[in-house]
Amino acid sequence: MKRLVRLFAWICIAGCAAGLARVARAETRFVLVSHAPDSDSWWNTIKNAIKQAGEDFGVTVDYRNPPSGDLADMARIIEQASARNYDGIITSIADIDVLKKPIAQVVAKRIPLVTINSGTTAQSEQLGAIMHVGQPEYDAGKAAGERARAAGARSFVCVNHYATNPASFERCKGFADALGVDYKASTIDSGDDPTTVESKVSAYLRKNPSTAAILTLGPNSAHPTLKAIAKLGLKGKITMVTFDLSPEISAGIKDGTVAFAIDQQPYLQGYIPVAVLAIMKQQNTHDVAKVIAALKASPKARARFEAYDLAPVYGARHISSGPGFVTKGNIGKVEKFAGQYR
Repeated sequence: MKRLVRLFAWICIAGCAAGLARVARAETRFVLVSHAPDSDSWWNTIKNAIKQAGEDFGVTVDYRNPPSGDLADMARIIEQASARNYDGIITSIADIDVLKKPIAQVVAKRIPLVTINSGTTAQSEQLGAIMHVGQPEYDAGKAAGERARAAGARSFVCVNHYATNPASFERCKGFADALGVDYKASTIDSGDDPTTVESKVSAYLRKNPSTAAILTLGPNSAHPTLKAIAKLGLKGKITMVTFDLSPEISAGIKDGTVAFAIDQQPYLQGYIPVAVLAIMKQQNTHDVAKVIAALKASPKARARFEAYDLAPVYGARHISSGPGFVTKGNIGKVEKFAGQYR
């Protein structure tokens, strides 16, 4: 009888230990805070990535954003994340002046921080982040402008649907510098309402009929611009270039309306930070080189990147997710992933 009691006790102890282990694993929780409003569907790819990375590395990842895209609201969300003592925080640097105070609270509590998307590697380091995962916005814009210039463009309009984000203007400025024009005179604050975007683009093109190229900064401005071009009879007559991908943009590339898209591989911006933070915690290390080496060697991460035709560029500390260029020549390889994994 005593042996049965002892056996039962050991079973209970083992069961409780296993349960506690499961709880401990479940307690590893990260949060990604973006600047995107609820209306910006482009971030769905990043949401897919953090969900998959969480499953692959056995952690839980929350997604938080300001519903209207208000950066003061974003700053409050970061403050709340710091107060909740997450195991790691991932955030975009939409405006360093607005976000540096709440981010300083994160760093002061020694919560590991990774920055993504908006912002620069220099800003990331200034804020105390482990690394930055994204594309250099000015360089991406300039590379796109050089392609447009090679195709004959000497003037353009930048359709900025999120002018509240200072980093967005880096894309316009890079493109303008490649053409040798003033980006301020060539940029319109379109807002992100589709009807308003289409109306403003149409009005600009009617007033400036010699405009040779259009740069849109993502699907929110690209989709209404595609409608404006079609209604004005300018398909194939004006060089349209856009950041990011969507089914509509892919169709535009295939029919020749869109010359090319600048692909920053957003899936990497979601997946890599989660993987990095998870590896840091699992290996109990802050050695970035060691973490990057472990990420590169991870069979799960490698399988995800290969499956979706993704190619991160690993640096000594930071990881570039772009830019890459999607044209009619390679759209067949990536269009099936647009909006979900690209």
